[in-house]
Amino acid sequence: MSKILKLNQLRHLTTAYFLELIREPGVLMWGIVFPILMSLGLGLAFTKKTDVTRKVAVIRSEEITTSENSQLYSFLNNKCKINTYSKEAGDDYRWIFEIADNKLGNTKFLFYELSYDDAIVLLKRGTVSLIISDNHGKTEYHFDPVNSDAELTFMKISPHIGTGSVMVSENTEVIKPLTVAGTRYIDFLIPGIITLGVMMSTMWGISYGIIEKRSKKLLRRLVATPMKKSHFLISLITVRVAMNIFEAAIIILFAILVFKMEIQGSIAAMIILFLAGNIAFSGIAVLVSSHTSNTEVGNGLINFIVTPMMVLSGIFFSYSNFPEWSLPVIKLFPLTMLTDSMRSIFNEGAGFPETVLPVVILTATGVVFFAAGLKIFKWH
Repeated sequence: MSKILKLNQLRHLTTAYFLELIREPGVLMWGIVFPILMSLGLGLAFTKKTDVTRKVAVIRSEEITTSENSQLYSFLNNKCKINTYSKEAGDDYRWIFEIADNKLGNTKFLFYELSYDDAIVLLKRGTVSLIISDNHGKTEYHFDPVNSDAELTFMKISPHIGTGSVMVSENTEVIKPLTVAGTRYIDFLIPGIITLGVMMSTMWGISYGIIEKRSKKLLRRLVATPMKKSHFLISLITVRVAMNIFEAAIIILFAILVFKMEIQGSIAAMIILFLAGNIAFSGIAVLVSSHTSNTEVGNGLINFIVTPMMVLSGIFFSYSNFPEWSLPVIKLFPLTMLTDSMRSIFNEGAGFPETVLPVVILTATGVVFFAAGLKIFKWH
């Protein structure tokens, strides 16, 4: 066969595969349009935001402190703007301090006056990374020294409090490393890794598995059997949930042995919450995979579900870093709800009273989506 014929054959094969792809609208949508929209959204969120907002907790002192006898309150009352806040509106910070920097960008500090226990809770949730307190006129900084964001916050704000010459290497006595369980970054990360594993395992393991079987005509062979669709789907979910339990147990055991992590809340509540999360994402997975037989479309649909939640739901960093207007929407995501509740059990000592509402919502979400997916499910 001549080289011309070989090249012509290659051209026809390439053209045929290209036409096969572009004839499927879902391929264009999920392969081209959706990545562009994601890039646009993330670009607007992370490249056009010049001002950085950092939230700091100030321990409410039981002693009478004034600007005359306290460096901290001298700074807060004289150099910061007093905020006329409204807790009903969620605007509950008390002082605002801004550092102007034309080269590196402006930094805005929001100071929340809280009790020590409330400040620790916000630290565990990732809302604040630094806690400041007044100790007989001397300013003390409480944070996890391995948390780079906390260290950066300390280094940027400490020179502005007091004489303006506070340096980390020369004033280590004012730094109080936090040893409270649940305040380290690893304590924040592990619950998020567990819940992210639930979402990714169910969405890819169930959804993509069903779509791939349908595309290979394997599901068509099951039509002739007396098997119910519900039995087929429930069996897939059962196996996947069992695998998720095993994987989560390994991660928790690893965190306990290596990082000395503690589960401060109810283990029974954690198990029920974990199962509710599996039910929620299993139901979503069934609906996503109920109709399409094209793996390209299925891949796009799954990414459409998992990518926004993986970025926005506070797995690797607190979602409080996103604009205030977006937080009510982010908190409605199933992954956000599952992760927040899991962290509250691990780090805040939560039990059944604190997790009953998320469990009910996640379970109901899974049941509703499963019923809808079962209704429109097709074998081929």
